[in-house]
Amino acid sequence: MADVAHEVPARPIAEQSTAELVQRASEQLSRLVRDEMTLAKAELAEKGKRAGIGAGLFGGAGVLAAYGVGALIATVVIALDLILPLWLAALIVTVVIFGVAGVLALLGKGQLSRAVPPEPQSAIQSVKADVDEVKHAVKERSRA
Repeated sequence: MADVAHEVPARPIAEQSTAELVQRASEQLSRLVRDEMTLAKAELAEKGKRAGIGAGLFGGAGVLAAYGVGALIATVVIALDLILPLWLAALIVTVVIFGVAGVLALLGKGQLSRAVPPEPQSAIQSVKADVDEVKHAVKERSRA
């Protein structure tokens, strides 16, 4: 068995000097921090994607609401121009457009709430677990 990074034969931990153990711990800690940063980046990218989708849905809701206002204006014009059925139909279309806008707004709100808080919670939990594991290993080592 050899230490691949330094090409020196690996010895049992009990035979290694304190300097060697500190160096190994430092290398392992650096690797652990790099891995946790990679995990945090991936999690933040996913949350950013969800925030973008939510913002797009809110934008779609705004566009449909603007069309709803246009349809409402058309309804008023038709109501003044005609006597009965056509304006009622236009009013129904207006209500449907606003209903769709409301559904899109709720979907957008749901997407945005899933993206908040923007903290990488999986990475944070993983780091806490790593710290607990290191504490446990240190306690076990000190007992031996």
